[in-house]
Amino acid sequence: MNENNQFYDNEYLPKQHKIGKLTGWTGLLICFAPALVLGFLYHLWPNPTALVTASVAALSSFLIIQIVEPISYYPLVGPVGTYMAFLSGNISNMRIPCASMAQISAEVEPGSHKGSIIAAIGMGVSVIINITVLTLGVIAGSSILAMLPETVISALNYVLPALFGALFIQFAVKQKKLAVIMLAICILLYIGINGGVFDFLPGARNYLGTLVSIFSAIAIGTALHKTPTKQSAE
Repeated sequence: MNENNQFYDNEYLPKQHKIGKLTGWTGLLICFAPALVLGFLYHLWPNPTALVTASVAALSSFLIIQIVEPISYYPLVGPVGTYMAFLSGNISNMRIPCASMAQISAEVEPGSHKGSIIAAIGMGVSVIINITVLTLGVIAGSSILAMLPETVISALNYVLPALFGALFIQFAVKQKKLAVIMLAICILLYIGINGGVFDFLPGARNYLGTLVSIFSAIAIGTALHKTPTKQSAE
């Protein structure tokens, strides 16, 4: 086990950090490439005032999310999964569920070295399937949707909640006490969010639920784990 940990820390992670940084900067360059081409080749530069206004608006809307999401998801997917998630997108509705299901299927602990590797594998597979399905959807999606009944199309809106519900049950079976506590906290939290209790916080509806839920689960789970240990020691 010690040898595996040394390989993970000394060989696996350094290589993955290099690849993650390289692909991240490459993705950033590709995102800005169309604007740079329009600017340098065709001299179509945006109005400076409009650019600053749009940048400030974007920062005020998404800056907190960009800080909260990496901190929230890192304990589950690890460093490699974090690189993959924020490069490929669809984090909460696809990458995180796939990483969680891969860890459950492989029976590894989230946050461990094995859990990090399995999460990266699960997310990598999800990216491949995602691209394949999107390609088919772009080619034939409109014609397929046109043939579906309205009830089926409306039911597709419940796919994501059903997916997260299934994931919750998978973890709840293993940690029943934590699941009950967190379910109660999340219900009260989202009642407050939807009721406008936390509207005094900028953009609270976009990030507060995820932030409080994840860190509450970490804190309460740690406390529940330490309590039996103390009792057995006594």
